[in-house]
Amino acid sequence: MVDDPNPFSARVMSRDQLVAVVADDRRQGRTIAFANGCFDLLHAGHVRYLQAAAAEADRLIVAINGDATAGSKGPGRPVLAAADRAEIVAALRGVDYVTIFDEPTVAELLTLVRPDVHCKGTDYTEATVPERETVLGYGGRIAIVGDPKDHSTRDLLARIRERRWPE
Repeated sequence: MVDDPNPFSARVMSRDQLVAVVADDRRQGRTIAFANGCFDLLHAGHVRYLQAAAAEADRLIVAINGDATAGSKGPGRPVLAAADRAEIVAALRGVDYVTIFDEPTVAELLTLVRPDVHCKGTDYTEATVPERETVLGYGGRIAIVGDPKDHSTRDLLARIRERRWPE
């Protein structure tokens, strides 16, 4: 028997699959946290954000920007395709479910899944979270999590292009 080359691929799921597993989790009394982002070229800031989000509930859903919406990050983005980014994020400790979204915001997905807590990074405040009204509207809460926003994929790519490395 051949081992599955990607044992985390089962964590990457469609919306229908996600709705079903979340419903099962809720029946079992589990709480749900939700985080989202592009996650193009994973860095320490991403990991810290997701680990802090995972600490907010029993299960963590991570929604990955599809390739079209990730393209808004700038020319040449995303570097990695959404499916690859989803697999990488799914392999992180604390991440239970990953899905890909193509809308400009995750409001529709939040309405569908209704997580207990919507986690955003420290580059936001509760007042500036784009999906704030959606989350508060169904009775969820917002948590600002992770370390200060001093990591970025944009800066990492610039250093790679310039062959500039930290001392």
